[in-house]
Amino acid sequence: MNKIINDQEFKLIIDKNGFEKEAVEEKITEYFDPYDYIVGDWSYGKLRLKGFCKKDNKLLNKTNDYDNLDNYIKNNCAYGCKYFVLERIK
Repeated sequence: MNKIINDQEFKLIIDKNGFEKEAVEEKITEYFDPYDYIVGDWSYGKLRLKGFCKKDNKLLNKTNDYDNLDNYIKNNCAYGCKYFVLERIK
């Protein structure tokens, strides 16, 4: 399901009851422009966003490698939290 957020197109590829368009629009900034994926999770009622990269992205490193998403969710998010993943449509 594609979403337009701040004039950019994304595909919502995972939604564990966490995607709220208005909250994402308020939180997302140009800081996230270079990332291929944006992961959002809810902690204590607040939305947290993190950028992740595909293998060919020059910003790729161990902590933002999309292949490590499961590890990020397991180790950096609250157990059973609501979260979502948006993939940038170029």
